[in-house]
Amino acid sequence: MADRRLQVFHTVARLLSFTKAAETLHMTQPAVTFQIRQLEEHFNTRLFDRTHNRISLTAAGERVFDYADKIIALYNEMDSKVRELTGDVSGILIIGASTTIAEYVLPNLIGEFKERCPSVNIRLSVSNSLGVVHMVENNTVDVGIVESPISNKNLITDVCWHDKLVCICAPQHPIAKKTSISAKELTELPYISREEGSGTRDFIQAYLSESGVHPQDLHVSLEVGSPEAAKSAVEAGLGVAIVSSATIRKEVKLGTLVAVLLDPPLERPFSIVYQRQKFRLRAMEEFMDFAHEHCEKRASDK
Repeated sequence: MADRRLQVFHTVARLLSFTKAAETLHMTQPAVTFQIRQLEEHFNTRLFDRTHNRISLTAAGERVFDYADKIIALYNEMDSKVRELTGDVSGILIIGASTTIAEYVLPNLIGEFKERCPSVNIRLSVSNSLGVVHMVENNTVDVGIVESPISNKNLITDVCWHDKLVCICAPQHPIAKKTSISAKELTELPYISREEGSGTRDFIQAYLSESGVHPQDLHVSLEVGSPEAAKSAVEAGLGVAIVSSATIRKEVKLGTLVAVLLDPPLERPFSIVYQRQKFRLRAMEEFMDFAHEHCEKRASDK
């Protein structure tokens, strides 16, 4: 098994933060510091310079990091190849997901995946789409699932399924009896927007622009950080919002929200994203294959 001290060092060196490394490794910060101190004692030299609450790699630290990167990659490849021979699928899989996907899509998908691969320990990190992309870029997650376009050419984007977005309003709202609403009509209503960095927000703004409406033409009455906050604001009569149809099934059934179709319709891809150069662990391969099976089944059931 790869030296734990080396794994801890590699994470700290990659993130240049003891705090972030502790969060990523699910360790306490003193435990991380202890592992680094042990490795420094082993080499009898400092691996990090610590100044003004910031850390940087020393020349020795840079050398250790280069080798640690290769050693850990080789270990992961060895582990995966051996498990291919034995048929064993286990280990830790770290998934980053945007808020909508984490709250409304992944619970069922992960539950079914765990039935197939019970020995895989899944850790989920939740952020908006921009945050998830940064996690993938920084290698703090094995794979990300987002709902916004990815521009980084070092990342592979694999579209898994499509999600329909709708306009929601309170049952007493004037548009509640409409069958559809255009982008132009949205500019005449108080609007609940998602926060900057949200994949949903980016996708809606692109849709509006393509429909001849500048996003600044919207009368934004409130900006919120999650689908739940958007739904609550709409239920309170603060305006209308555009959300994933997957997030409102319960509210529509209970009659606390009304879904109005957008004209033209709006669908977006939910995509799996990972590093182009990253070695794909067996657990990661199994999860991605399973996700595609799950999505194909969802599509065929529609």
